[in-house]
Amino acid sequence: MFKNVHGVGLRPTHYNEILKTSPDIGWFEVIAENYMDTYGKPRRVLESVRENYPIAMHGVSLSIGSTDTFSKEYLDRWKLLIDQIDPFLISDHLCWTHIKNHNSHDLLPLPFTREAAKHIIERIDFVQTFLKRDISIENISSYVVFRHSEMTEWEFIAFIAKQSGCKILLDINNIFVNSVNFNFDPMTYLNNVPKHLVSQIHLAGHTDMGTFLFDTHDCHVAPKVWDLYAIAVDRFGSIPTLIEWDDQIPSLEVLLKESKKAKFIMKTRLTPRSHALAS
Repeated sequence: MFKNVHGVGLRPTHYNEILKTSPDIGWFEVIAENYMDTYGKPRRVLESVRENYPIAMHGVSLSIGSTDTFSKEYLDRWKLLIDQIDPFLISDHLCWTHIKNHNSHDLLPLPFTREAAKHIIERIDFVQTFLKRDISIENISSYVVFRHSEMTEWEFIAFIAKQSGCKILLDINNIFVNSVNFNFDPMTYLNNVPKHLVSQIHLAGHTDMGTFLFDTHDCHVAPKVWDLYAIAVDRFGSIPTLIEWDDQIPSLEVLLKESKKAKFIMKTRLTPRSHALAS
């Protein structure tokens, strides 16, 4: 795909510096909805960045788990942006956000049932047929579980990906957050995600609220999440990895240092000599 598999989010606060300095980074990820309805500065910047870097496009409003009918206007605008920018990867979340055409602007959890899986598989097939491209679905952080779930989260997302032909955007921070909140072993999650289905990895910061962890994306990646990422690299190999930092956004220098840490971990874990020395 490209040599440097590590990327960061393209955020307005960094626009000018990125255009001036062309930082040493493999790619940028954009939030699709921020660029759908504008041909102003954000779109001009995106087009300029696209001339020099691959782009991943991440959505937050597809609402793949909703029972609402997809908005044709939304899909048309999304497809137009995709066709114009030609991202190397398109993704959204395994969740629902809409009810009765109202957008909650929250990534809401789903019951892990066969009925829900069947519904989502049908909707993914519709979207992929419409876009004429594969999409990836991301595991979310959540703070409630449904008593009538019939499978685990990792079984649910793997089943959907296998049956629909989509890929999995594996958020390592979300796995860790959920493992603490719901008391499961994150290694069990990683070991039960099929290697060939993972298309991208997200890393982000979270906040310890005392009784639970909250996925905030406003700080450095936590040490235990870095540890889990290293294990994920062992299992999945060289997978495009993004540092997500969406609130209290730091300088570009800080963001790039965080990405370089991910790059160092991947290089270390995938170098045969390092494994030999560790054994």
